[in-house]
Amino acid sequence: MNARTNGAGTGNGLASRVSGQVHVIGAGLLGASVGLGLRAHGVDVTLEDVSPTTALLAADYGAGRPRTSDDPAPALVVVATPPDVTADVVARALATFPEAVVTDTASVKLAPFLELRRRGVDLTNYVGSHPMAGRERGGAIMARADLFTARPWIICRDEETPAGALALVEAVALELGATPLEMTPQEHDRAVGLVSHLPQVVSSLLAARLLPGSEQAIALAGQGLRDTTRIAASDPELWVQILGANREPVVEGLEALQADLAVFTEALREPDSPGARRRIADLLADGVRGVQRIPGKHGGTERFVTITVLIDDRPGQLGALLTELGELGINMEDLRLEHSPGAQVGFAEIGVLPEMAERAIADLTERGWRTL
Repeated sequence: MNARTNGAGTGNGLASRVSGQVHVIGAGLLGASVGLGLRAHGVDVTLEDVSPTTALLAADYGAGRPRTSDDPAPALVVVATPPDVTADVVARALATFPEAVVTDTASVKLAPFLELRRRGVDLTNYVGSHPMAGRERGGAIMARADLFTARPWIICRDEETPAGALALVEAVALELGATPLEMTPQEHDRAVGLVSHLPQVVSSLLAARLLPGSEQAIALAGQGLRDTTRIAASDPELWVQILGANREPVVEGLEALQADLAVFTEALREPDSPGARRRIADLLADGVRGVQRIPGKHGGTERFVTITVLIDDRPGQLGALLTELGELGINMEDLRLEHSPGAQVGFAEIGVLPEMAERAIADLTERGWRTL
């Protein structure tokens, strides 16, 4: 097998897929994570941010180093700035480094592309991209080298994109453990509007309904509420930018949801009226079918059986359970934890393949675990 060549050395003895220096503009969560991941593969990464303190903080964490006047021109520039300034920064990067390939990590692709084209910027060396990864909190302090592992990395190109530019952006995605996928900017924005931006709005609005709730009511919250409101903790300022830039597909989704809510609300208001219960059931059943379309652990839509195991709320119990599962040869497809309010007991919800469920329950019970 031939080793990869034309790149910096890596810890495993192979050359990096990414050749040349990479310059990251924007040293927040995504930019610093790109830097950390590439540095782990021996790539020379330089950093730039509108805030010198942010760039120096990312450098202190090992994401790269500040760029100096003695540095050669980078082979690749990664623009990891907020969406409302992406077009400005990309245009400046293309002008400053005319020989470099320039990509970006913005979560909207069409608006920056159209703005750059409106300005007449030569986009030959520009390849828009979007790593589908993130965390509820941002900043270099939250950056991780493995943030992009096994996550989709959308790459948007047109008929004028040189093969070499496309290959370099794909190489970065692959080196960071991501899965490159090609889409047009229009396809990308409609897709993320459905699977990312609309859920963010719904989660945030649902979480806002908790504000008038009593402390007693909120104390009863279980995993269902945590699951549906987790992403509501995201940065509102950033999401104002994202939603404003991708408003058309999001508004379309909200209007469709609003229509469903109106039907559901009217049926629930008068549940004894003819056909009301059927309308409620049909909408709930549509939700079941929608969930079944979400890719599973290995990319398919295979559903898992959930086994709930009671665990004492004390150190070492979860580790012991996971060890037992390994010894029994039970492959865990999913895991969620929940605590019972006011009780020293927790629930481990373990997803297993349907054909493994019966044996898993029997074996765990035999070893003294309590299952539901």
